[in-house]
Amino acid sequence: MKKKKQSPIALYVILLVTAAVILLVRHFHIKNFHTIEPGVLYTSGQPRGMDYTRLLYKYHIGTIVNVRSASEHREKNWYNEEVTWVRNNGVNYEELPIEKANYLPDKQIQDQFLDIMADKANLPVLLHDSNGRKRVSILAAVWAVKARGYTVAEAIELVRSIKEQPVLEAEKSFIAGLVE
Repeated sequence: MKKKKQSPIALYVILLVTAAVILLVRHFHIKNFHTIEPGVLYTSGQPRGMDYTRLLYKYHIGTIVNVRSASEHREKNWYNEEVTWVRNNGVNYEELPIEKANYLPDKQIQDQFLDIMADKANLPVLLHDSNGRKRVSILAAVWAVKARGYTVAEAIELVRSIKEQPVLEAEKSFIAGLVE
């Protein structure tokens, strides 16, 4: 029996369709986006391009809180894009820089974030860093414990769900210290 030869055109079509699907998913996907409380707090990685418009029209974001440090502002020109977009669209913009290496926020950063969240004119808030995992998860836990009365166990689960990774002992200790 002779084997049927595969047409190279069919292979090209399959590759083209696969590439198109990947590009569409990337285009319509905000990196590591999480709804913490609808209409109040969302977290994500660094928005880009059309993400900002989606955030405004779908989630009605009133304030973007960026926790990336100044040393990260030189990466890929995201900072200029973000600042220009918020200015042009009437969205509030707050910077609460937290270093990647030492990502547990100090008392001053915690208090500033809680003040932002307490002002209803700022809501809803998007809290973001570069990848939307460690820094935003811990700061979201600060808000959840201090403003929403989450237990330590609930806050640890919140951090785990945002990070999509196990919660480290140092993070658990930090969260436990929030209720003391």
